[in-house]
Amino acid sequence: MVFFQNEIQLKPRTRGFHLITDVIAEAIPEIRQIKVGQLQAFIKHTSASLTINENADDTVRTDFESHFNIMVPENAKYFKHIYEGSDDMPAHIKASLLGSNVQVPITNGKLNMGIWQGIYLCEHRNRGGARNLVITAYGI
Repeated sequence: MVFFQNEIQLKPRTRGFHLITDVIAEAIPEIRQIKVGQLQAFIKHTSASLTINENADDTVRTDFESHFNIMVPENAKYFKHIYEGSDDMPAHIKASLLGSNVQVPITNGKLNMGIWQGIYLCEHRNRGGARNLVITAYGI
């Protein structure tokens, strides 16, 4: 079994859901050496998250953002963690709902995802800044 790990920094992105599948695949070219294995991407932040969903229609990502903003609104009267702005506490909740990592099978040196699937960076802050990911691939 072989293990590869790279850490990358994603450029700052606007609030919303952004496809980063290609960025992840390019950041760990060693997956070409793996016949059967797994890739894990982990985000080192508490106000952004990762998820897998549709990669073809941009309105899916827009609808995700719209729904999450209704589900977890800013300026809720019961929020106490408000020191970093009205988007901060909602960003933490959204990140916990979606999670900090995704796992994808590797088959014959490539990510084995469905034809309509992609990995999203879910940026929950208005100005979240650069985001750091740890990408680990392992297998035989």
